[in-house]
Amino acid sequence: MTDERQHHSDRGRIRVSGFDSERVTEREPLSNWTDDTGGETVGRWRRGLRRFTRNRSAMGALVIVVLMALAAFFARPIEVAGVVVQPFSLAPYDPTTILYLQDPSVDVYGPPSWDYPMGIDGSGRDLFSRMLVGGRYSISIGFIVVGLTASFGLIYGAVSGYYGGNVDELMMRIVDTIYAFPGLVLALIIVAILGGGYWQLVLAFSLFGWAGYGRLVRGEVLQIKENEYVLAAKALGARDRSVVFRHIAPNAMPPLVVLASLNIGSVVIGVAALGFLGLGLAPSTAEWGTMLDATRETLIQGPGGRIPWWATVYPGAAIFIFVMAMNMIGDGINDALDAQQTGVGRGGEE
Repeated sequence: MTDERQHHSDRGRIRVSGFDSERVTEREPLSNWTDDTGGETVGRWRRGLRRFTRNRSAMGALVIVVLMALAAFFARPIEVAGVVVQPFSLAPYDPTTILYLQDPSVDVYGPPSWDYPMGIDGSGRDLFSRMLVGGRYSISIGFIVVGLTASFGLIYGAVSGYYGGNVDELMMRIVDTIYAFPGLVLALIIVAILGGGYWQLVLAFSLFGWAGYGRLVRGEVLQIKENEYVLAAKALGARDRSVVFRHIAPNAMPPLVVLASLNIGSVVIGVAALGFLGLGLAPSTAEWGTMLDATRETLIQGPGGRIPWWATVYPGAAIFIFVMAMNMIGDGINDALDAQQTGVGRGGEE
């Protein structure tokens, strides 16, 4: 009688063979599970960082960028509101100091020597000091512009892709209009209207530079918003702002980071190009492109029949090395965050 009752009570139940409930309750925490590489299961960003640190070329490029940034930062003392916040000085001379006024033996366009490792420019100023200080302008403008444009592009693309319909149509037509003009031409027009200057250059490259980020993020959001965790958040009554900025935007970040790292070099080249055309900073400013503009006439025929190659080679080499290093970093980030290589889905889950 007891067996019959047990048989009736088990009728209609679903039984899964090979499933041990005790293993579920006694298993190790998820954070201690191992992946195919034998390490702990980690998030996409930590896994990407691990892969990036194993990329020797990318790490070497990162060291170069950090050293150049530190050299620019410590080139001359920095004073903010009358308070010296950085008292060190790697540059032996002020970048505006005319050396032959202090020492008549100093030769204009003097070649590199022990006293002046990179030589003297056409105005009698130490080229090594100007190279160090010039990095402050080029490098800082690159990072500030990319920070502003990537942030706005992330918001713009996330909103466009999430709402879709007429909102997406209107916002993307604005992006298409911006893409109808070359970015450097738009920056040139803005600088021609506002005049040269540090913040004018930042505005010139930021005002329309977000379009590429917006289009990229919009494409990612169109795929991410169909994932189950986004639909679940909507079903639970989460607000659109919460869904976009807590669930969608963070998962659209990897391709944005890759594009941003590559665009830093592009901005530095753009700033140098405007400086070379005489539309950037003031002619006496120690900015790499402006320094090239000041000496471009000597490329054909220098003073006294000699060509001061050092006046153009060093600023050009600084631009080349920095941009090349940033491109290598971007490639390393792209490899580290690639979904197929890391085994992480586009939604950010295993």
